Amino acid sequence: MLDSTDKIIIAELAKNSRITMKDLGNKIHMTGQATATRVAKLEDNNVIEGYTVKVNQVKLGYLIHAFITILIQNTMDHKYYLAFVNNQKKYVIHNYKISGDGCYLLECKFQTNESLNLFLEDLNQHANYKLSLVINK
Repeated sequence: MLDSTDKIIIAELAKNSRITMKDLGNKIHMTGQATATRVAKLEDNNVIEGYTVKVNQVKLGYLIHAFITILIQNTMDHKYYLAFVNNQKKYVIHNYKISGDGCYLLECKFQTNESLNLFLEDLNQHANYKLSLVINK
């Protein structure tokens, strides 16, 4: 079970995972070494599963952010769809298996409308879809 100090550590690391253990310790009134021990324990217990980098996709030239609801009628076709998605890592940010309307929710990025259109044409060989484009975050 997590105590209040663990929750503060997680919140601070979520804001800035590059914070030094000394600075984090100052926020929770512990030494840097004691803080590092607490963080290591959270990592060992898989409470903290890893650290990541948040990338600005627009600055990389990916101006189109799309959510695509995937509709697959035949359960045998899922494996073909999943194989297709695994080969599209350049465009796919996340592939969520969902309940409700659709089988999957794809979050994708594209540099141009042409690349989006080609992706959708290829996707349509494996599944039907509904496209939603992000207008503003």
